[in-house]
Amino acid sequence: MKTWLKSLCLVPLAAVALLGTSPARAADLLDTVKSAGVLKIGIEGTYPPFNYRAADGQLEGFDVDVAKAVAERLGVKPVFVTTEWSGIIGGLVAGKFDVIVNQVAITDERKRSLDFSQPYTFSAAQLIQRKDDKREFNSLEALKGHKLGVSLGSNYDKLAKAVPGIDVRTYPGAPEYLRDLAAGRIDAALNDRLMLAYLIKTSNLPLRTGAVLHGASESVGIPFRKGNPKFAKAIDDALTGMKQDGSLGKLAMKWFGEDTSKPAK
Repeated sequence: MKTWLKSLCLVPLAAVALLGTSPARAADLLDTVKSAGVLKIGIEGTYPPFNYRAADGQLEGFDVDVAKAVAERLGVKPVFVTTEWSGIIGGLVAGKFDVIVNQVAITDERKRSLDFSQPYTFSAAQLIQRKDDKREFNSLEALKGHKLGVSLGSNYDKLAKAVPGIDVRTYPGAPEYLRDLAAGRIDAALNDRLMLAYLIKTSNLPLRTGAVLHGASESVGIPFRKGNPKFAKAIDDALTGMKQDGSLGKLAMKWFGEDTSKPAK
């Protein structure tokens, strides 16, 4: 009888104790960022012209400029955290940084676990081939039976693997698959059309641009963890302001020679 009464009495007491010790609802990311005075930004640092280390070791590139401008409009200091692409989404989910500004395509799959800003740039997938290769691969279907290089975990990785028959080879990043392409170990590679001219120019490898893949356009945004409505609005307001005053378009012209903040016609 005493045992039964003791157990019965502990139920409401335990519930009260849990209520008293349970953490309060997590603060919106905007409050956390403002309180810290910094915006922690996940970035590769090896993805020119979007982000890379200059000769002096400082990060440069289109995404770096965009991230700095967004942080300035939030009234905080940008702090960059470099990480490999293959682990960058996991790093965001784990809270290693607040956002990623690294050409992350907005996809339905990613939106299931992350929130995104409005798009800040638009692009499309394009093939790269050897300069002396006379073959013209005008679609992914044309690559069936051939070896195609992509960055591991990228949107292009998934795009290529969705077409049966392509021998998809994954690499840590562009430098690795470009070397294999030049050496003839793969037949083509796939990447963002905005960076291909830069890659070919700076790689000093005998490569050329191939076909732009129709129907493979991308909208690129800034991802962050779900459940932060105030932060979502602040990021969108910052990007809207940059579009309206022309500063986002000027950054795109600086790096690409065209305004990539609007969908291509």
